[in-house]
Amino acid sequence: NMHKRSPKDEGLDWSEKEKILYTAQTPPGEKKDTSLPFPAAYSPDYVESSWYQWWEKEGFFRPEQHYSCTVGNSCEKRTFSMCIPPPNVTGTLHLGHALTVAVEDALVRWRRMQGHRVLWLPGCDHAGIATQTVVERKLLRESGRRRQDMGRDEFLQEVWMWKNEKGEEIYSQLRRMGASLDWTRACFTMDPGFSRAVTEAFVRLCDSGLIYRSEALINWSCALQSAISDIEVDSKELSGRTMLPVPGYERPVEFGTMLTFAYPIEGHEVAVSTTRPETMLGDVAIAVHPEDPRYQAVHGKQCRHPFTGELLPIITDSMVDMQLGTGAVKVTPAHDHTDFLLSQRHSLPYVTVIGEDGTMTPPILCTPHLLRVFQAVEDGELEIIPQFYSKTWKNWLSNVSDWCVSRQLWWGHQIPAYSVELPQNVNHKEELWVWGRSEEEARQRASVKYGVPPEKITLTQDPDVLDTWFSSGLFPFAMLGWPQQTKDMERFYPNALLETGSDLIFFWVARMVMLGTELTGQLPFKQVLLHSLVRDKHGRKMSKSLGNVVDPLDVIHGTSLEVSETTSPAEIILIKDFPRGIPQCGTDALRFALCSHKTQGEDVNLSPSHVLSCRHFCNKMWQTVRFTLGVLDSGATVEPLEKRWVLSRLYSTVLQCEQSFEAYELHSVTSALYTFWVNSLCDVYMEYMKPLLSPQTRATEGAVACSVLFHCVSVSLALLSPFMPFITEELWQRLQLHHPPASATAQPSLCLQPYPSSQSLVRRYLSTPLTFKLTRSLRAQSGVTKKKPTSECLSYFHLMGREAT
Repeated sequence: NMHKRSPKDEGLDWSEKEKILYTAQTPPGEKKDTSLPFPAAYSPDYVESSWYQWWEKEGFFRPEQHYSCTVGNSCEKRTFSMCIPPPNVTGTLHLGHALTVAVEDALVRWRRMQGHRVLWLPGCDHAGIATQTVVERKLLRESGRRRQDMGRDEFLQEVWMWKNEKGEEIYSQLRRMGASLDWTRACFTMDPGFSRAVTEAFVRLCDSGLIYRSEALINWSCALQSAISDIEVDSKELSGRTMLPVPGYERPVEFGTMLTFAYPIEGHEVAVSTTRPETMLGDVAIAVHPEDPRYQAVHGKQCRHPFTGELLPIITDSMVDMQLGTGAVKVTPAHDHTDFLLSQRHSLPYVTVIGEDGTMTPPILCTPHLLRVFQAVEDGELEIIPQFYSKTWKNWLSNVSDWCVSRQLWWGHQIPAYSVELPQNVNHKEELWVWGRSEEEARQRASVKYGVPPEKITLTQDPDVLDTWFSSGLFPFAMLGWPQQTKDMERFYPNALLETGSDLIFFWVARMVMLGTELTGQLPFKQVLLHSLVRDKHGRKMSKSLGNVVDPLDVIHGTSLEVSETTSPAEIILIKDFPRGIPQCGTDALRFALCSHKTQGEDVNLSPSHVLSCRHFCNKMWQTVRFTLGVLDSGATVEPLEKRWVLSRLYSTVLQCEQSFEAYELHSVTSALYTFWVNSLCDVYMEYMKPLLSPQTRATEGAVACSVLFHCVSVSLALLSPFMPFITEELWQRLQLHHPPASATAQPSLCLQPYPSSQSLVRRYLSTPLTFKLTRSLRAQSGVTKKKPTSECLSYFHLMGREAT
């Protein structure tokens, strides 16, 4: 069984297979020569060579090349568009990407074979924080320079140089996975066209009051030297004293210890408890519950700060928990979210005592200003699959806070907002800001707003950049040319589907829905399909800190995982998990293994043993086609197809594929296909055929059996094509050499062939009746004996439109 896993992968039974290479001189983009002798065994190196370059050069993945309907309403109904979750430009392929590619490409290829005009658009995210960090480390390592030593323009030149050198790596890996993306439309979030869309979105949202500058307490990363949004912060509850690692510190740091100290007041004192004693230097008040009997006498009085000597008011607020600590709390608005909210209600000042690098500073009275954007999404016609995420979605959107979109970085979309400096004779003391699609537009806006001639206004652009998620939130429509009403926008927006990991439901999906609804007036997609996380064979989340990250290319190509002088501690942990290394399994096997898991709601625990079993399935397919070609080469004439038990199983399989694909339950599709090929086709029908290939029976029963076999194999390859594009193309092309399709509209590639349907099987192959006696005879010859009608027999009678009794 394909899904049967070894209890321990350490005992994985595998041996190194002979690597067979495709050595024919085939220029990149030219069709592979399948007239060469059929290799004796399946080899991923041989099978996966050359096909992708041919597919791409011929334009098979472009929507203009593969839709069969006429222009008009009927054509629009047969359009399927989807964007890939744009991977970081800094990134390399990991198993999360591999699962995304496997699922999305299966859906895309299925729709394309159904005759839809399909656009699956690739893109890459500039990944502001990650990219800037990588380049900064590179510069520091190679030249000892920091970005502050260089200046913004020179540093950005270095980033672009790095992007142009390394940025295509993720694209080549997506091609290696067989992703049938339309590369002619690939976009990068820092491309000029996309950047114009970001600026347009920002200006429109500012004009409508949805983006605004405000005083706010934000989450600050001392390591990144930038603000981050609330959704990017993981809270950790501590039950007591806990030692935690902190970036920049060699040893763990103590957290969660409750300390108590006192503030003197008129010969007495008020004791407060806190786990963050360092923030006391920024205290601006002491708060108590108005009904706490211990502090009734001190309401409205002042206590003295023990270090600074400042007088601090004692305020009352019902948010104070009387049961926690002493019942009195210190208020530090500049360094605590709860204290910030409390200070707004009581008009308290903000005093900063911790600098951007995390070190203590002298007290600074501050009024922080940040750009923020508000959510406002009503319930729409958006279907979330699996459905149980819908409740989580609605709860989050009902309680979401404003989104801080400012980032104190240099790499990214610089905020198109400008501080305004007016002539000295104009009396404006407050901070003045305008925004615009260009500096000239901003200057004109400032002139109108403040009644000053444009030439007398000085503008300074905000040095901050927008959060990367802001630009990626525009992806479904910016990738199609928005704000221009392009042909692609007309044809492919809204997208038919968004498929992504469930961990991005709020980071990315919700923000796309918010921005798409506001800026285009439509939901950006009609359905959201969420898949689960990929975990290791033990069920643990894959992370670099655990050292259990499996590179999908290691599964595709195989790796020895040998220890060397350059082996990192994390790699050593992985080597212990796989002491014999990871066998070469190939792209098709990896994709089929990933899709064979139930990805809707259940995490995927992927083990190499499971992928290896799918590689064995590839070899099973290979040997089946070798057998089929051998039979056809034996001289048997092809006669009209007869109905057989195996055709009833094929019909049931096609029906299962139709129903499961429509429900996005790919694991059911792969299970049905594996079962048919291995159990019905190989274990039963091919065994039944062998006696019929003798000279005495070949011209009669044997000819019919060969024809049925050819038909079953051809249909099965088409059914498997969305999951295993390389091996199915290789085998299908070889079959066509022996039995070219009679139709003049036959496609040059399997990826463009019509996807088999149950209706087409009914129309084509139900010309003569089949009796139960023949079905039972067939099963008897194959060694399968049952006395009562089987499910296979019943399904065939259902196919015939008869009632089985």
